[in-house]
Amino acid sequence: MAPKANKAVDRTRWPYRMRDLCERTGLDRQTIHFYITKQLVPEGFKTGRNMAYYGEEHLERLRLVLELKNERFLPLDTIRAVLNGDDDGFTPEQRSLLSEVKGRVSDVLGPLEPRPDGSPRERVRVSELVERYAITAAELTELDGLGLLNLVATDAEPHLPADDLWLVELWHDLRGAGFTRERGFEVADLALYADTIRGLFQAELRTLTPRLARLPADEVAELFRKGLPLINAFLTRFHQAKARDFFRSLD
Repeated sequence: MAPKANKAVDRTRWPYRMRDLCERTGLDRQTIHFYITKQLVPEGFKTGRNMAYYGEEHLERLRLVLELKNERFLPLDTIRAVLNGDDDGFTPEQRSLLSEVKGRVSDVLGPLEPRPDGSPRERVRVSELVERYAITAAELTELDGLGLLNLVATDAEPHLPADDLWLVELWHDLRGAGFTRERGFEVADLALYADTIRGLFQAELRTLTPRLARLPADEVAELFRKGLPLINAFLTRFHQAKARDFFRSLD
C-alpha cells in the first residue's frame, strides 16, 4: 500500500514523477494510471490528491508488463496472474501434456506463438481502428484491460493483432445496435461476460485436465478440436433459452 500523503519525499527512494515514467517507457499518463488501477503496477508515494512519486520498482514493473505484452503477447489479466505468482494447480505431468496439445490445436485457435522467422503477426494501427470503427483510444485501452484484446506498443503507435479485430468489430456493431454511451452502455459492461467466461474456463481446466491426462496428446487434441465448437454452440443456445424462459415467466 502506498505511504500516506503529505509526508516528506525521499528523492533517492522515489526519484521519478509520472512524466519521468512516461518518458522512460513510452507510455502515456492514462495508460500508466490504468495499469496501477488494474494492480499491474503498485501505487506510488502520494504527496497529494494528484501528485505521487515513484521508484525504480515502478519503472522495472512497467518495462516487464510491456515485455510480456509485446513479446509474449499476453493479455493484462494473464500478466497480472504471472506477476502475482498465481499457481495454475497443474502437476508437472499435466503441464507436459498441455504443452504437447498446444502444438496440435493451432488450426482451431490460430497461431499461439510468433512466426518462426521472427516477423510480427499482421497488425492494425490504433489510428486506423479509431477511424474505421468509430472507437476511441480510451475504449481500446479498457478492452485491453479486461483481457479481451491485446494492444501491442511499438515505436510509432500501438497496434492490435489482427486476431483480435473481431472484438473491435463486435463492439462497433453493439454501438450500432443501440448500445450507446448516451443510453449508459460502456466497455465495462463486457466485464460481466469476460469474468464469467474466464471463471468457466478455469473450472473446465480443473474438471477436465485430470481426466484427459490419462490419454495420449493426439487424442486430447482431437477431443478439443471436436468438442470446443459443440460446447460453444451449447453456451449460445442455453443463453438464448434462459432469455426465452425468463420472458415466458412474465405471462
